[in-house]
Amino acid sequence: MIEFKKQSFSETFSIYFDKRMLKILLLGAISGFPWVLIGSSLSLWLKEDGLSRSTIGWAGLIFGVYAFNYLWAPLIDRIQIPFLTKKIGHRRGWIVLMQVTILFSLVLWSITSPTENLNFVITIGLIIAIASATQDITVDALRIEQISENEGKSMAAGAAMAVVGWWSGYKLGGVLSLFSAEFLQNRGVENYWQITFLILGILIILMNIGLMFINEIDVTNRQSKQKENDKFFSDQLGNENLLKKFLTWIGGTIGSPIISFFKKNGFSIAVGILSFVFLFKVGEAFLGRMSIIFYKEIGFSKSDIAIYSKTLGWITTVIFTLLGGLFVIRSGVLKAMFLAGIIMASTNLLFSVLAWNEKSEILFAIAVVFDDIAAAFATVAFVAFISLLVDRTYTATQYALLASIGTAGRTTLASSSGALVDWLNGDWGTFFILTALMVIPSLIILWIMRNKLQLSEK
Repeated sequence: MIEFKKQSFSETFSIYFDKRMLKILLLGAISGFPWVLIGSSLSLWLKEDGLSRSTIGWAGLIFGVYAFNYLWAPLIDRIQIPFLTKKIGHRRGWIVLMQVTILFSLVLWSITSPTENLNFVITIGLIIAIASATQDITVDALRIEQISENEGKSMAAGAAMAVVGWWSGYKLGGVLSLFSAEFLQNRGVENYWQITFLILGILIILMNIGLMFINEIDVTNRQSKQKENDKFFSDQLGNENLLKKFLTWIGGTIGSPIISFFKKNGFSIAVGILSFVFLFKVGEAFLGRMSIIFYKEIGFSKSDIAIYSKTLGWITTVIFTLLGGLFVIRSGVLKAMFLAGIIMASTNLLFSVLAWNEKSEILFAIAVVFDDIAAAFATVAFVAFISLLVDRTYTATQYALLASIGTAGRTTLASSSGALVDWLNGDWGTFFILTALMVIPSLIILWIMRNKLQLSEK
C-alpha cells in the first residue's frame, strides 16, 4: 500500500527537482501536443472553411478512439517494433513509430482542403487520433515506470509533472498553431492552415530528439511475471498445440490485466471506479469542445484566443498543476478529487457570465484563468488516482483501460456538444450551466465508495 507522509512544504516541493521529473515533463508534452491538431486547430480550420457547429462537433468523434485504446494496449505491452525496439527500446520504439505517423499525416493535411474533401480530412484526423491514442499508452507506461512502486510522493509529483507536460504540449502547441495561422493569413497566404501544419511538424521532430534522452527501465521482472500468468492459462488448456499457444497468449495478454484489476478491488468497487472515471470530466469536455467556437462567435480573434486561452492559460496551468500536486501529496488523493470536482463545476459558471455580457477581455481572462486552475487541479488529482491503481505487471494495459474509460466520457458524450448548443438556439449561458451540473453523478459515486478504495490517505 502506498502512503503519503506529512512533511514540510519545502521538503514536499523539493521532489519536483528530481531529474526524473524533467523526463516525465517531456513525455507529457509528447502526449498533449496531438490534441492541438485534432482539437482547436482542426476545429478552427473547419469553421473558417465555412462548416457548421454541428459538423465541427461531430467531427470530434475522432477523439473517441482514445476511449478504446485499451483494446490494443495489451499488444503494446507485448509486441516489439522491428528494428526500433532493438535500437532504442520497447517503449520508445512505439512512441517514435506513432510520431512518424502523425508527422506524415500533417504532410497529407498540408495538401488537402476541407471544403473539397471533408471525408479525407476527417480520415487523416482519425489516423492522427489513433496514433496519438496508441502513443499515449506507451507514454503513460514509460512515465509510471520511471518511479518505483513504493514512492508514493514521487508518483503524485510525477502525475503533476505529466499534467504540466501535457498542458505545455497542448497550450504552447496551440500558441504556435494560432499565431502561425494568423500571421500567414494576415499576409494573404491562401492556404495558411496547411502551411501551419507543416510548421507544427517541426515541433514533432524536436520532441523525438528529446525522447532519446529518456531511458527505459529493465523489463526482466515484468516479462517474468507475464510468463507466469501465461503458464496459468496454459495449464488450463490441456495438450500442447498451435491453438493452445494462441489462446494462452490471448489469455495472458488480455485476460490477466482485467482479472488482476477486479481481483484487487472486488467486483462492486471495480465497477464503481470505472463508472467514476467515465463520468468525472464529462462537463469539462463539453465546455472544452465548444470553447474555441464560443470565443470566436462572441468576437475574439485567433491572437486573442492564443494570448488568453493558450499563453495565459498555460502559465496558470503550470503553476496550479504543481500546487495541485503538492495538495495531493499532503492531503490525499480522495480529498483532492472531491475538491477538484466542485471547482470544475464552479468555474464553468464563469463562462455563463461571459456569455451574458458584452465582449470583455477582462471577463475572458478571468474565465480562462479559473477554468485552467480547475482543469489543472482536477487532472493532476485524476492522473495520480488512476496511477496508484495499476498493477506494474500490466502498467500499459491497466492505465490505458482506466484512461480510456475516462476519455470515453469526454469524447463520445461531448461530441454532441455542438448539437446541444444548436438545440439551445445558441444560448451559451444555459449551455455552460448544464456543463457545471454534469460532475455531480461522479462525485456521488466517489462518496459512496470512499471508504472502500485501497488508497492510503496518510
